[in-house]
Amino acid sequence: MPDRAALYSPPRMLPPQMQPLARLPVFLALERRRVLVAGDGAAAAWKVELLSAAGACVDVCSPHPSELLCGLAARPPRGTIALMHRAWRVADLVGAALAVGEFDDEEETQRFVRAARSTGVPVNVIDRPACSDFAFGAIVNRSPLVIGISTDGAAPVFGQAIRGRLEAMLPRGFADWATAARRWRAAVQNSGLSTAARRAFWRLFASHAVTHCDREPRQGDFDALVGRARAEATAERGSIALVGGGPGDAELLTLRAVRALQSADVIVMDDRVSPAIVDFARREARKLLVDSGGDTLMIKLALAGRRVVHLMHGDPTILAQTLETIAAARAAGIPVEVVPGIAAPDAVQHGADQAPPALAKA
Repeated sequence: MPDRAALYSPPRMLPPQMQPLARLPVFLALERRRVLVAGDGAAAAWKVELLSAAGACVDVCSPHPSELLCGLAARPPRGTIALMHRAWRVADLVGAALAVGEFDDEEETQRFVRAARSTGVPVNVIDRPACSDFAFGAIVNRSPLVIGISTDGAAPVFGQAIRGRLEAMLPRGFADWATAARRWRAAVQNSGLSTAARRAFWRLFASHAVTHCDREPRQGDFDALVGRARAEATAERGSIALVGGGPGDAELLTLRAVRALQSADVIVMDDRVSPAIVDFARREARKLLVDSGGDTLMIKLALAGRRVVHLMHGDPTILAQTLETIAAARAAGIPVEVVPGIAAPDAVQHGADQAPPALAKA
């Protein structure tokens, strides 16, 4: 059995880091938590509806609540909506999970922000990103599958356009499968499946849900997925996939390459691989940057049962190095797959005459 410490020895170079984020996407659990909203405009009413739909108990401070707010309070989407019929007070902020305000007056805006922050409450002022600790963004609702879209306040209309595209792409049936995933999670944990088999279950579940989103999940789906996951984990010895990352443009990555990255346990790469490509990988996957000796490392990892991806710049089918890796993996009895990519200009001249045409099928 290979030494585990040797398998995960630190790489000689650091892997590419995640690109900077303008905002951190965070999904808050607000059920039965109190949220304060100050204002009575249409934008404030939309935030009240959204917060209630998330299960929050919404206190609305407005001397003259609009007809829209009164209608929401009478029939809240989910969490209660209480109309205070007065201006907001500092005491209203104490113990609130969030504070949202809509104001025309700059002085009132600043007073609300100072009061919220002095009481430790995250604050959002509608249409004032510079005064806000968090933003709402556009939402695609297939609850419990929820997708949030933010442009950091730069182009809300652009965010809405992206939302429209995603709405068209994601069938309504995804909500049923996301609900099933939540319902089945405890059953998977108690099923006796190994860690590898549980990971296989969720990978198989995702693929199954996408291809069967036109109908509701059934108990038979769960039983079949458990059986397939158990069989796959029992038979799995680890594997190596040589994946072409193309010339560095993430939009040129193939679907087959994306699937390989999202199922990998370990990703081995060199410093020519674009960080934008690495972003497609599972967050939990170990990422190792190596400049030599990669074959030995990958074979050790695969023999320990890991699904290893060698993410390569350009197209692996035209590189002589690919032939060497395939030969070494097969000599060790490890399944190996080659996923072609678009050739990078700097690799074409070097590798075009070195790899046979049948390499892509190796």
